[in-house]
Amino acid sequence: MFLTSARLNSNMTDRQIYEDRMMHRLSRFLMAALKHVAFIRIHAPCFISLFARVFIAKPVPTFARHALAVVSQQVVVAISIIAWSSTVSADGRIPMIDAHSQIDHLVNLDVVLPTMDRAGISRVIHSTRGKRKLSDIVQLAKRHPDRITASMRLKGRIYEKNRPEYHKRLQKMRNGRFGGMAEALIWHAKKGKKARQVKVALSAPQVQAALKIAKEKGWPFIVHIEFAAAGKNYAKYMNAFENFLREHPNHPMALIHMGQLQAGEVARLIDAHQNIYFLTSHANPIVVKKSNQPWVNLFSGQKLKPDWIKLIREHSDRFILAFDNVWAEHWGDFYVDQAKLWQKALHGLPPKAAYAVAHGNAERLWRLASAN
Repeated sequence: MFLTSARLNSNMTDRQIYEDRMMHRLSRFLMAALKHVAFIRIHAPCFISLFARVFIAKPVPTFARHALAVVSQQVVVAISIIAWSSTVSADGRIPMIDAHSQIDHLVNLDVVLPTMDRAGISRVIHSTRGKRKLSDIVQLAKRHPDRITASMRLKGRIYEKNRPEYHKRLQKMRNGRFGGMAEALIWHAKKGKKARQVKVALSAPQVQAALKIAKEKGWPFIVHIEFAAAGKNYAKYMNAFENFLREHPNHPMALIHMGQLQAGEVARLIDAHQNIYFLTSHANPIVVKKSNQPWVNLFSGQKLKPDWIKLIREHSDRFILAFDNVWAEHWGDFYVDQAKLWQKALHGLPPKAAYAVAHGNAERLWRLASAN
């Protein structure tokens, strides 16, 4: 609350009356000014300069000390308003970046941007799968550089078998127009008739070759390990993964699909490793309901679960929004519904955490233009 003029009485000196009136006038001025965020943006330097001079003045007038206290309090409020308003669009939606999604030859490229618009997705870091040509995603990114970031593809049989053509493709992409690198499959469970089981060691040559390029380019290295689906091999893969994190302590490593890990496991990894990040793809009830895979569900109904809220609030710099569309049918209402769910969840977080998860972390780690 702003300080207001005290009730005048016969015991007040002329000086006290003067100071009180000055405080009252200043408060009224600030109340009017702070209604306009643009005003604060323009005149904040003047306020800071003025009150810095007042603060170091000797002796400091009583009304100036009160004014400084009021301004300090209200500037904090104003800055919070400015920061939050700058991350929210005119329709109230927080800008969101999808840090990992895919398209194959069955996806009509003409539906990608309209679907992103419906979902409120500002940018997608895109890779290809199936028979979709790499050049298609590169051209799409070239036509829409503010919306699409092309991502180097690793997956495929040539990756799994470490064939020479994989390394040739890797080097060709290294010199191409890419802004990121897609997931490296380490342990991938079979998904019915659509996707086969994949097992590749983190120490394998094809993984190390990709990591070398990711480090050279300064891109996060996305690791795909389904720990819950690994069953009895959980400990084996967790030990290997943590050794991998320790071997490259200064490079960001991101687990896609939250690694299928529960909150306690995620908290332990964050405490133990400064370079671990988590992509939120598939970790919501919309995906869980339509799958027989043990994806972790961060939600209880339409809201994030309390343990996940606590973890994200405390470590908002470690979580990255992603959806990982895989099949053609994902590029429709399935995508839009997940995005709407996440919008609600983000609005339930503190502004700083919501900004970080929705797009700030992706912008920082992949050096992207602001989604604002």
